[in-house]
Amino acid sequence: MTLLLHQLRFERKLFRRNPSAAFFNFVLPLVLLLLVASVFADDDDELEVLIPGIAGMSIMATTFTALAFNMVFLREQGILKRIRGTPIPSPAYLGGLIGSAVINAVVQVVLVFAIGRLVYGVDLPDEPIAVLVYAVTGVAAFAALGIAFSHAIPNFDAAGAYTNAVFLPVIFISGVFYSTDDLPPSLELIGGALPLTHVIDGLAGDGFSAGLGVVMAWGVLGAILAVRYFRWD
Repeated sequence: MTLLLHQLRFERKLFRRNPSAAFFNFVLPLVLLLLVASVFADDDDELEVLIPGIAGMSIMATTFTALAFNMVFLREQGILKRIRGTPIPSPAYLGGLIGSAVINAVVQVVLVFAIGRLVYGVDLPDEPIAVLVYAVTGVAAFAALGIAFSHAIPNFDAAGAYTNAVFLPVIFISGVFYSTDDLPPSLELIGGALPLTHVIDGLAGDGFSAGLGVVMAWGVLGAILAVRYFRWD
């Protein structure tokens, strides 16, 4: 645990020294929130959909997308291979790496809800326990899926194309910017099978539902694939 916390502090220092990473992890989702929310500033119903939608998107961006990028980079640069040859235990190293992504996700969700409340007057969710459970489950699921997906990316040059090919369709199908009830039946069916849809519903304060099982199932699948196909080089 001591080594894990040491690695976590090191990962946070690396993150702070990389302004571009901070921009895409924090500033970009907030810019999207402010731009889209300004269009619907007088529509409370749309804002109540948008705030949890952007929060859910932030969880996916800071875990799935960020970890997929980072794992491919570390693998391509030979850093994972060198780390494997050091005395630090593998769980401590990977725990610090994943823990840093989790901190980013938590901070981002808090910022989105704070802006929604302070700037646009959107009420906080009525089910805080459910929101917390869905946020934690979503972070774990997308972190596992991000590491698993990194195994399918052949090299770092292709990482952007691969991750965006998944990230962009998912956020539009899962109701980040509008309710999934407005989607055609076929897309609504696909969105219902994806974890982000149910994470957003949970963050909206709708309480517990069968959607939590969907998120957990994706998390278990991601964990199995992440462990099964993980390579240090």
